[in-house]
Order: sequence, then structure tokens, then C-alpha cells
Amino acid sequence: MKEIFEAIAWLFEEVLFLPHNALRATELENWWVANGVNFFFALVGFVAMIYWIKQLRMYDQKGEENKDPSAHSFL
Repeated sequence: MKEIFEAIAWLFEEVLFLPHNALRATELENWWVANGVNFFFALVGFVAMIYWIKQLRMYDQKGEENKDPSAHSFL
């Protein structure tokens, strides 16, 4: 049973964390390249937020939502 857990640990430490180790080593040489992944995810989140807000405004302007206070059973 111990070998199974050691195999899982080896898989994560030696194989799956290779990109993270490469980014960690790159940080000492170029901060912008090392943080490019963070910038990418921040950009994706920002674009998703803009899209979501645009969709909410579109449904609000159509007036299809039932805004009656008794529209939901929990109110």
C-alpha cells in the first residue's frame, strides 16, 4: 500500500509539477514571463465578467424577468 502512495507522490512531484517548477526557475531571470500565466488568467476572468454583465443588461432591457415580490416561493 505504501508503494501506491509513493507512486502518486512521484507522479505529482516529478511529472505534473514540471511546468510550475519551470516558471519558478524563470522568475529569477524575467518576472514578466514568469507571471504571464497569472496575467492570462486575469484577462480571461475580466473578459468573462464583461460578457456576463453584458448578458445581464440585455435580459434586463428586454423586461422578461418577473419582478413581482411574490414571484418566488421563499419571499
